[in-house]
Amino acid sequence: MSTTPKTILITGASSGLGAEMARQFAERGSDLALAARRTERLEELRAEILAAYPTCRIAIRALDVQDHAAVFTVFDELNAELGRIDRVVVNAGLGKGAKLGTGRFDANLETAMTNFVGALAQTEAAMQIFRAQEAGHLVMVSSMSAMRGMPSSMTTYAATKAGVAHLAEGLRTELHGTKLQKKIKVTVLYPGYIASEMNEKVAQSTPLMASTAKGVAAMVAAIEKEVGDACVPPLPWAAMAPVMKHAPLGVVKKLL
Repeated sequence: MSTTPKTILITGASSGLGAEMARQFAERGSDLALAARRTERLEELRAEILAAYPTCRIAIRALDVQDHAAVFTVFDELNAELGRIDRVVVNAGLGKGAKLGTGRFDANLETAMTNFVGALAQTEAAMQIFRAQEAGHLVMVSSMSAMRGMPSSMTTYAATKAGVAHLAEGLRTELHGTKLQKKIKVTVLYPGYIASEMNEKVAQSTPLMASTAKGVAAMVAAIEKEVGDACVPPLPWAAMAPVMKHAPLGVVKKLL
């Protein structure tokens, strides 16, 4: 379990959940390595955090996770600049998507490449650092949609989130019973509806939407506990997880 401030690398940190995680980890005394495509947003976030926490060390880099070579370069540069990366939060992602077979393969491909292949590159880069220092904490941001195949425009997105969850869980299985089990931790987060730029349209249609601050607080709490996996916020999502996994399709469709 986390007991001391850490140096945390967060991708997709320019807005939404990533930016709020940066704020909340800074409040806890952590140093930050922040990466995203929109560097102007990162500059604004760094200035905001430093105004509140002047002793926080913050390194930023432009990063498109579809540029796989850049993922490795940026992770190594941030590790060198800050002297160490203790935790990597694989957060960058897209919410694009369309019904399969409706002529929008381009949107589904972009989501698949960003959310799964991009996450694979980040996991590879993070684990190279962690294996070298024989310590670290990988945090994979999945989604409650990973619990079951989702319909319509959510199909590809949900599949990518199931994929990254299995990627991280497979890594945890590999480490189990080895000398690195207690030194390298793996956490999978399954966020429900948490307000962000990605789901602004959803916010108008569900009463289950948590505020960004509240939802991210639940994420940060689970990360700090270094749990294997967590549905966040716990209420109502921990209770809904088995229903989403095992209920008949007709029941699941009514819940969506």
